[in-house]
Amino acid sequence: MARHDRRQRARQLGRTQQKRMKRPGLSPGTLVHTGEQRLPQPRITVIDYDAGHVTEKQLGSADECAAFQGMRGVSWINVDGLHDTDLLARIGERFHLHPLVMEDVASVGQRPKLEAYDDYLFVVLRQLSYDEESGHVQHEQFSMVLGSGWVLSFQENVGDVLDPVRERIRGGKGRIRKLGADYLAYAVMDAIVDHYFIILEKVGERIQELEDAVVADPRQEIVQSIHALRQEALYLRKSVWPLREVLASLQREESRLISPECRVFLRDVYDHTIQVVETVETYRDLIAGMLEIYLSSVNNRLNEVMKVLTMVSTIFIPLSFLASIYGMNFLHMPELQWRYGYFAILALMAVLGVGMLFFFRHKKWL
Repeated sequence: MARHDRRQRARQLGRTQQKRMKRPGLSPGTLVHTGEQRLPQPRITVIDYDAGHVTEKQLGSADECAAFQGMRGVSWINVDGLHDTDLLARIGERFHLHPLVMEDVASVGQRPKLEAYDDYLFVVLRQLSYDEESGHVQHEQFSMVLGSGWVLSFQENVGDVLDPVRERIRGGKGRIRKLGADYLAYAVMDAIVDHYFIILEKVGERIQELEDAVVADPRQEIVQSIHALRQEALYLRKSVWPLREVLASLQREESRLISPECRVFLRDVYDHTIQVVETVETYRDLIAGMLEIYLSSVNNRLNEVMKVLTMVSTIFIPLSFLASIYGMNFLHMPELQWRYGYFAILALMAVLGVGMLFFFRHKKWL
């Protein structure tokens, strides 16, 4: 069953890598969706708010999105589903986004990064979730554009880790409705990074279970689980490590879109990201250590077997020697004519065998 799950996981990763490869030679800015179509049709939702009101509704077209530019307050426009490249192109035109930005939105294999333009900032993150049924970490690209008074976000599927941010907006909790779009962008990134700790906790539990299994019963199936977990830790590192540079660049970026007050909060997210990176590195060391423990356990078990076999062979060497002497076909062997010769040889063999056992125990080899 574990082998079947591992093969299915490998095939899934292979299909994902294949779909993320687009046809070479296309002109820059060509929109090609490289992920899976997870929704029948894209869904556009908007939350428009300021200190005194909140408006939340679902939109039907890119033209309706453009109406929220330049409005009083902050508008958060979220697009679920990236397979409709025509819709993405129209949204990019309405918000005057560079074609390369929209190309990166549709191409879901991007690493976390920050790109600064004159009127907006483009940020790519990896949103992680944990599948309890399969025990694997799921990855999804999250793209966000920060403009003056608005935030655009693009996701592959419905469902994310941003419900706490939405609830804070609806309930007017904290300072989110008193500050601008830069604080909203910070809150979104902070929610995504905080969810990394939940994922790491799940991965840590799997590591603990495997450590106990390696020590108690090092079976061949455990090696397969260790290798699968090592691959996930590697992908976690690829998802989190570049995010550190993204947040550091946001703090250094001299943009009018980020207020000095917001930079303080970005430092806090940066600290959290450093903790996540350090935890991932610790997990990678633990996983590598588990493989060494497994190999040591297997070698120790093999050594124990070889020790027993060696002792058995050592005990039978003198017995075989005696048996070979009296197996020779000489005519004149005095012991052959002795009435009790056979029993004497058996007694001598028994004394030799028991004596060697006591000798091994005295040397603490047994």
